[in-house]
Amino acid sequence: MDLKQIAKETAKVLTSYLTYQALKLVLAQVTETNPPLAIWLTEFSATHSIQDGEAYLEALLQVESETALRIMTVRQHLADEVTEFLPEMVQANIQKSNMIHRRQHLEKLSGLVPSALSPDLVQDLDSDLPTDLSTDLSSEPSAE
Repeated sequence: MDLKQIAKETAKVLTSYLTYQALKLVLAQVTETNPPLAIWLTEFSATHSIQDGEAYLEALLQVESETALRIMTVRQHLADEVTEFLPEMVQANIQKSNMIHRRQHLEKLSGLVPSALSPDLVQDLDSDLPTDLSTDLSSEPSAE
């Protein structure tokens, strides 16, 4: 098991995901302030996969550099705010999720009535999100 490679691949996926989230935020902003750009960006995003955030940004830089720079600025802000909470949130969520899955598996093996993964348990997994995170992210910089 190559932990360094796993960490590298995880970081790449997280970076692409933050690019996607930044795109969503910028798209919401330009929908209000510049509808023609919002339509164009939506069409561009439909033809250029956001799956690889870096490739997406490279393509966007070639045709609409101002928007690409805005997405990069928002992505950096998201990274600065979100990565602070990630290590313990990920560990806590995995521990809770594993416990739930193990309990359900044990119930199934022992013949007890298995409790389906109820919405309360799913919400419980999401409850680790710090309450101040939502307020921190709502004040993202506008890169206009």
